[in-house]
Amino acid sequence: MNLFEGIFMGIVQGLTEFLPVSSSAHLVLVPWLFGFETPGLVFDVALHVGTLLAVVAYFWREWLQLIQAGSRGWGTSEGKLFWFLVLATIPGAVVGWFLEDIVETTLRAPLLIGLLLIVMGLVLYAADRYGALVVKRLLDIRFADAMVIGFSQALAIMPGVSRSGITMAAARARGLERGTAARFSFLLSTPIIFGAGLMQLIKMNPADFSLSFAVGVFTSAAVGFLAIKFLIAWVSTRNFNVFVAYRIILGLTVIGISLYGG
Repeated sequence: MNLFEGIFMGIVQGLTEFLPVSSSAHLVLVPWLFGFETPGLVFDVALHVGTLLAVVAYFWREWLQLIQAGSRGWGTSEGKLFWFLVLATIPGAVVGWFLEDIVETTLRAPLLIGLLLIVMGLVLYAADRYGALVVKRLLDIRFADAMVIGFSQALAIMPGVSRSGITMAAARARGLERGTAARFSFLLSTPIIFGAGLMQLIKMNPADFSLSFAVGVFTSAAVGFLAIKFLIAWVSTRNFNVFVAYRIILGLTVIGISLYGG
């Protein structure tokens, strides 16, 4: 990829990793729609490292408090939340470990991605509109809530689902208010993004660290940080309907091009 394409894809990754629209779908669809070269391992690592930096930069104080509380056990609400996040990470990590190769080879067809964009958009709408009426804050989360959200995260391995979208939908279905759903989703994404980036980083050759790599990291980190800040502010006063509409429009466009685009 040339430098312009690298910057553009870094912007796409930074936005879509944290907005509920599926980053994996966009990383497949953008090259497909615009004729870019499909990003290789080096750029994939750069994007993961960038988004990891974004979420850590935004939530480092919360993570520090949670780790300190978790090291002392389950005795406090913060300690319980830390261990809930640890346990909720396991389903997504296990599914990613065993099924990543299958997903990479069989579930990246644009037509399927278009369908999943629409279906999961409707799921997000239904969960947000008709979810449990009990309004829970971050420290009100219970073990069952965390595990339902954690198991939902495992579905995000399929391009078009969206890690943030499916976890926020599950959180809303469990009665978490929108701001809490977003914060828990972002906190839960941190270990998964770290693990994915680390696994790919190990595969890299030292010669691969270049200007393009640095630009990809910086772009996805900066845009990702702004995306987190934007979404948390957005859901404090608004619903998810704008993202639902975007998913449906994009999904229909992709399906139309796949079926009738020649």
